[in-house]
Amino acid sequence: MTAEITIQRPAPTRWQRFASMMRRALHAELRVYSSIGRAIARRPAVPRGGTGIGYHRPTLTVLIVFIVLSAVEIPIIDLIVHRWPAVRIGFLILGIWGLTWMIGLLCAMLMRPHAVAPDGIVIRGGLEVDVAIPWSAVASVAIRKRIDEPKQPRVTERPDGWEYAERVLHETNILIELEQPHPVRLPGLPPRGGEQLVTSVRIWADDPRAFLDAARPFLLAAD
Repeated sequence: MTAEITIQRPAPTRWQRFASMMRRALHAELRVYSSIGRAIARRPAVPRGGTGIGYHRPTLTVLIVFIVLSAVEIPIIDLIVHRWPAVRIGFLILGIWGLTWMIGLLCAMLMRPHAVAPDGIVIRGGLEVDVAIPWSAVASVAIRKRIDEPKQPRVTERPDGWEYAERVLHETNILIELEQPHPVRLPGLPPRGGEQLVTSVRIWADDPRAFLDAARPFLLAAD
């Protein structure tokens, strides 16, 4: 009889959490401007020979409303504080930065879709998530709609292993089963982020049928 050995990673220190937060903030800031640049150049982040599948439809209206409100807010606040130049300049800088950030987030969602490419599936989510899964690790891709509880972590334990879910409004509609446990790297530090070993992946795709059609030739070639 062999004893099962469980390796527990130490919890991140305060300094590690702070450094991770700063790195993520800087990465998100840079991704905002690069996404705006991609939108201007009309160059979505889809590998050559691949197909981009969006995930933005459920949240698009809300995001556009926030952008419009942010744009309207700038002249209103400027009108209120125009007598105090220092305060006015500060609010203008803050308002323009906030509006730019919201536009960058929208561009990131549009210009960084999920990608079904010759090398594998690339899972995207907003400004940070960029998870690549090679075809050699994929066992099957199927349409499976599911609604999870709010605030459920990305990685959860299932009877057959650990599952990674990149949800949109708590929903997923694509199930990717893996041949064996495969490492994925998520934003942040363990236990919720960092490298995770998973056996299945669930995502939301605006057009699940198109996702499946794009994946089928690569799956057949991998067999």
